[in-house]
Amino acid sequence: MQRLAAQVLRNPIHLLAFGFGSGLAPKAPGTFGTLAAVPLYLLLAPLSLPVYLLVLVLATALGIFLCDRTARDLGVHDHPGIVWDEFVGFWITMLAVPLQWYWIVAGFALFRLFDIWKPWPVRLADRRVSGGFGIMLDDILAGLYAWLVLQLLVYLAG
Repeated sequence: MQRLAAQVLRNPIHLLAFGFGSGLAPKAPGTFGTLAAVPLYLLLAPLSLPVYLLVLVLATALGIFLCDRTARDLGVHDHPGIVWDEFVGFWITMLAVPLQWYWIVAGFALFRLFDIWKPWPVRLADRRVSGGFGIMLDDILAGLYAWLVLQLLVYLAG
């Protein structure tokens, strides 16, 4: 573990793929990665919708590269410590959601639920699509599921 941590922390590509080190958590790295995405979300939330969407597209494209390169360098497809995909999945979940603590908690819980549960086609994408795109795709889909449910909750609460 110490060797992996040293490798991750020395390489900026791996550092980003491992969510600034949050993916090095010995238990539940995906949950810790999602937690690490929250402060960055707080910086993104005030952006206009078009700018937020642009950031999502850029973060996704960057994530495909980061995740692919890190997985190849480590020799493990979708290493559990690679959590950039959780960052993007959570940011998708929070798209156009009111900036209030309880929506952040709900979005966090919903994203983790769909990311762990992997309903169809999330599980299919997780198993059949390889490379950086495959690593990102299942979390993008989980984020979309969580976003739909969260938008429904926001609508019903309004």
